[in-house]
Amino acid sequence: MAEIEIGIYKSGRRAYGFDDIAIVPSRRTRDPEDVDISWEIDAFRFELPLMAAAMDGVVSPRTAVEVGRLGGLAVLNLEGLWTRYEDPESLFEEIASLDDDKATARMQQMYLEPVKPELVTERIRHVKAAGVVSCASVTPQKTEALTPAILAGELDMLVIQGTVVSAEHVSKTSEPLNLKRFIREFDIPVIVGGCASYQAALHLMRTGAVGVLVGVGPGNACTTRGVLGLGVPQATAIADVAGARMRHLDETGVYVHVIADGGMSRGGDIAKAIVCGADAVMLGSPLSSAEEAPCRGFHWGMATFHPTLPRGTRVRTSVRGSLKEILLGPAHENDGRMNLFGALRTSMATTGYQSVKEFQKAEVMVAPALQTEGKALQRTQGVGMGH
Repeated sequence: MAEIEIGIYKSGRRAYGFDDIAIVPSRRTRDPEDVDISWEIDAFRFELPLMAAAMDGVVSPRTAVEVGRLGGLAVLNLEGLWTRYEDPESLFEEIASLDDDKATARMQQMYLEPVKPELVTERIRHVKAAGVVSCASVTPQKTEALTPAILAGELDMLVIQGTVVSAEHVSKTSEPLNLKRFIREFDIPVIVGGCASYQAALHLMRTGAVGVLVGVGPGNACTTRGVLGLGVPQATAIADVAGARMRHLDETGVYVHVIADGGMSRGGDIAKAIVCGADAVMLGSPLSSAEEAPCRGFHWGMATFHPTLPRGTRVRTSVRGSLKEILLGPAHENDGRMNLFGALRTSMATTGYQSVKEFQKAEVMVAPALQTEGKALQRTQGVGMGH
């Protein structure tokens, strides 16, 4: 791809986000009832290509069970409030009541409480006891320390997650996690991320991970792009990582799943993520709007409470309906924020594709006018696509 000159010293590629592209209808349409949106990764099969993000305001042990019953996979943050406090409910109430200028500092105080290994085991067992697939997230720095508690809980799938996770972390002060060795010796399938480039994704895939998370900074609660200046718009990031997946498949015969993480708030965003090459999506903000969400209309990223350099913020979302309505409908709003996977199914049917893997082959166009063409009345009235 041709690079654009930024100045005499520096050039760069043009990158695209979801709002910059549109899916092109094909010559065929299909009955939505004939469309299969299921997702299979390792030994597990899910009715929805969905991971609920490892955010304390989104996933509790109880909501993890509900997401599992609805057909998705929820990721519990093993370094969050649920593993630091026996009963954090009062803390969620306090977080929801904090003034914006006080929220980050107070949350930093809350997260100074150490993670308790016995609670890690207990939370995992709570989810497993309900008969759904259990999945949880840790940072690379805490992975080895929490491994005994994770194994004691008999977790089904582990996510090793950070703002950016690399296969070649270098440190002069501490022994970094050797991802390749850890994954090879670990009995549980591992997903790693985030990443946002072809080369970084290829290196992560070579560690033996079953999936990689794609996204650096696109989430509603994330401030990484402002704090650190890092990020790649999601449409380009996903397509680049999907290219790495194909090279890895050619080299090894092993298919590594690409999971789009962040930047999706409407059904159309999810459809575009799949078309750009994702096998599944990780959602945070849309699920924080569920009645069952732990903080009922507030959520924050995993780096919001970093003790020295927060890279996230507490954001407010309105409570829109139940988890079932948000994921599967019915929708009583017209802006694409409800019945997210009904929208994916309809998008696939409208373009004639039967499965998620087939839908990845759909044509896209760069379409800067997609969000505004013919929508003047919606924008002036603040309805529909004018929100």
